Amino acid sequence: MVSNLAFFMSSPPFPQPFDAEKAATGLERWREDAARRSGDDPDLAAFMQDCIAAGTPARALLDCCFGNSPFLTACLLRDPVFVRQLLETGPDATRTALFDGIRASLSAERKIDVLMRGLRVGKRRVALLTALADIAGLWPLETVTETLSDYAETALSLASGHLLREGHLGGHLRLPNPDQPEENSGFVVLGMGKLGARELNYSSDIDIIVLYDHDRIDYTGTKSPQEFFVRLTKSLVRIMDERTGDGYVFRTDLRLRPDPGSTAVAISTDAAETYYESFGQNWERAAMIKVRTVAGDRERGAAFVRHLRPFVWRRSLDFYAIQDIHSIKRQINAHRGGATVAVAGHNIKVGRGGIREIEFFAQTQQLIWGGRVPEVRPARTLDAINALVTLGQVDEAVRDDLDRCYRFLRGLEHRLQMIDDAQTQTLPEDDARLTHVAAFYGFGDLPSFHAAVRGILETVERHYAALFEEAPSLAPDNGNLVFTGHEDDPGTLATLSSMGFTNPQSIAATIRGWHHGRYRATRSTRSKELLTELIPTLLAALGRTAQPDSAFFRFDEFLAGLPAGVQIFSLFHANPPLLDLVAEIMGDAPRLASILAKRPSMLDSVLALDFFDAIPGAEVLGTELDRQLDHCHSYEEILDVSRLWSNGRRFQVGVQTLRRLIDAREAGYALTNIADVVLSRLLTATEAEFTRLHGTVPGGGLAVVALGKMGGREMTATSDLDLITVYDTAEDAETSDGPKPLSRNDYFIRLTQRFVNAITALTAEGRLYEVDMRLRPSGSKGPLAVSLPAFLKYNAEDAWTWEKLAQTRARIVCGPPELCRKVEAALRTSLTAAQDPDKVLVDVADMRALMARERKATNLFDVKLHRGGLVDVEFIVQYLLLRHAATLPQILTPTVGEALPRLRGAGLLTADQAATLLEAQGLWLAVQGLLRYSIDGTFNEAEAPAGLTQRLAAAAAEPDFDRLKTRMTDLYDRVHSIFRILIDEPAEQARIRRTAAAPDSPVAKECPQ
Repeated sequence: MVSNLAFFMSSPPFPQPFDAEKAATGLERWREDAARRSGDDPDLAAFMQDCIAAGTPARALLDCCFGNSPFLTACLLRDPVFVRQLLETGPDATRTALFDGIRASLSAERKIDVLMRGLRVGKRRVALLTALADIAGLWPLETVTETLSDYAETALSLASGHLLREGHLGGHLRLPNPDQPEENSGFVVLGMGKLGARELNYSSDIDIIVLYDHDRIDYTGTKSPQEFFVRLTKSLVRIMDERTGDGYVFRTDLRLRPDPGSTAVAISTDAAETYYESFGQNWERAAMIKVRTVAGDRERGAAFVRHLRPFVWRRSLDFYAIQDIHSIKRQINAHRGGATVAVAGHNIKVGRGGIREIEFFAQTQQLIWGGRVPEVRPARTLDAINALVTLGQVDEAVRDDLDRCYRFLRGLEHRLQMIDDAQTQTLPEDDARLTHVAAFYGFGDLPSFHAAVRGILETVERHYAALFEEAPSLAPDNGNLVFTGHEDDPGTLATLSSMGFTNPQSIAATIRGWHHGRYRATRSTRSKELLTELIPTLLAALGRTAQPDSAFFRFDEFLAGLPAGVQIFSLFHANPPLLDLVAEIMGDAPRLASILAKRPSMLDSVLALDFFDAIPGAEVLGTELDRQLDHCHSYEEILDVSRLWSNGRRFQVGVQTLRRLIDAREAGYALTNIADVVLSRLLTATEAEFTRLHGTVPGGGLAVVALGKMGGREMTATSDLDLITVYDTAEDAETSDGPKPLSRNDYFIRLTQRFVNAITALTAEGRLYEVDMRLRPSGSKGPLAVSLPAFLKYNAEDAWTWEKLAQTRARIVCGPPELCRKVEAALRTSLTAAQDPDKVLVDVADMRALMARERKATNLFDVKLHRGGLVDVEFIVQYLLLRHAATLPQILTPTVGEALPRLRGAGLLTADQAATLLEAQGLWLAVQGLLRYSIDGTFNEAEAPAGLTQRLAAAAAEPDFDRLKTRMTDLYDRVHSIFRILIDEPAEQARIRRTAAAPDSPVAKECPQ
């Protein structure tokens, strides 16, 4: 009778079927199969009929499987012959026979399809064997996991032997012993993780590392050993995890190899040894606790593992290494009580109180003590904890708790996976499916299951949290930040999402790359240890920025450019606010981030006591730059030092703007002073360099005039320089007096070219500014440098209205004092000359209308071009200056913010109009300045992160973004109304007064906008 079969001699009661209907369906299919077999195999048919007899242990076992596991149902129905063998001989004998049979039938197999089918049939039988022995309580956890692991090792060995033999027969390599192809082959398969420790779970992936030894292989192929072994490895993976009609053997993961993002799937032993000795991380040391050779050349594999012992088991650990080992655990959020663990939806592997916490409990302590106490090195988790008890590092009561919890959780993990052969450790969220799992694990109701699971998880969590209790956590209050291993931790992805990152997988992968030493700054052990400690603070800071993902990847660029990491990571450790500032720059100021990525040394200046003080005036800045230039020994060095100094000071202005320590007008003045100072020094240096070859022109000099933003002292982070140069010489001077003389015109044109090149050239320290010289007389068709007489003549006779408007913002930057006075007088003469009021009015209106047609604002935040924006404010001011300077010369000033009060004082603007224009210009400059630092391209409100919209509102002193938009809309309307009142409407009347149109429209000429 079936009830007397060996399998049931000591089995306890089986779990009840959760789904009675499925159990009945399974029994019916079993019965029908028995009936079909009655003719061909009456003994098997009789056995099958006996199994479903009511009240027998076999019937209870079948009910349990049919009613709980579709996967086991399929295995049972597919292979009743194996079921009979298992029930008649018991699990131990069946295991021995199964493994012996597989090795005997497949060890010399040449056909890959036969090999693949045989391995898959064997895996299905091993899965059924371990499941039934587990459910029946005949095997303890150790035997279940060992059987699964040993089969994986057997399958890998058979597959490796087949591939090596085929390589030998195909002429690709010579094997020392073709009949035993793995022996001394130089091809090594290392088992990692649970495979290495013989702790595989029921539906586990297998983690392997594939190596080959150049010194042991005898490669005879036409390509390279690496190409051959990469192909062989890919074939090995295909044999193992390709799904066919017979299923699969094991899902195979190669991502525990050294730096999987940048290495081939098979690497040489030399490369692997170099990696671990140079770049190996502490989490990789933890992984190597479980390593063992599972296939291939076992002698060479053992030698490799021995070679890694000093890497894994350090005889002495410094403080920082211990701290980093602690961090492996501390990156996972561990509650010390007060929080309830939810059972539904909980991941019993990586969630709170799960299997990984027990594993890390053992591994972190093994890494600390194993170098000096070899007895604590066991690969298996429970064996390691026992060894730590013997050492006196773990209490026996804690060991007993963790042993009980580990066995409970691994058993539950197996039940979860047996249902559908799914690689999952997450409990279902809905009660029906959770009740199914509870029933399959032998619980009579859901409340008792909840209570049991919660008790287990809370026990683990309590002991885990007590481990290294004095060390501060490296995890947020409600999540993990784990970047060890080769796969994403679900809790970490959730934490990153909660921090504001939209692509947590890429963030996690990039951080793993840091730990792999992809960048010079993260290659040393000390730098990686420091970075591990910094990452939680760094991510929190980046998550608070306007664009967390962009901020992170800009920081990644910054990190990639660092020559070393220890110094700057130590700087961050010693100055936490500095890390906040860097995060703020990375997230909210891309242009500052770009500067910082190229010049990380600028961070040193942030630590200066006066970095956040008011930016000095031009005189102090000039003295400062002069001191630095005094040490230069060549013209090229002057160019580099000028750039370093300018970029540093501009970076300071950017940071102070970002922190709202200065407003847009103050930033404009500061940036303009920096430009003035550096241009004046570059002009002097360029003239000196130029003179060496070409001498000087008697009585000659060159003056530099700034227009536009620089002329008006309203520069922003992205402003280029609108410049013109004016020269003068003695009346009788014709040529220069140097070794290579030039005519006076050519002399100053080429000097101007050299000067512009000094500003724009891309040196090792970058470039200073872009330069635009199209505002010179006659535009791009005119000479690059204009003589003072020609300048006077052009302004008096040929200058168009738009050129006169541009001159309202002209300002002398540098040059010989006497020439500067003459050029300033020439400009004043030009601006105070009598004008045709109606012509000026119509020209200005037409120019603005043309600009409105051809350059439309993209949205509300295009504050330059939007009607009522910066252009309208500037046109109003420039028109009034040009229109009235002849009678009111005191109103002239190149700065809009200074001109508006003067226009009001002269009665040309009402108090309300001046106030509106001042308010608008201040707001537009603030918005424009912030956006220039914060984004590349056009601002898109729909895509703008909350941090940026909040920063915009704060820059305008508004409580929220909606209030800012309302205020902006109102200001646009008010400014545009002033424009219509002062320009558009009077221009219509002027057109009526002008009976004949001007022969040429002023906008027909080239007019830079």
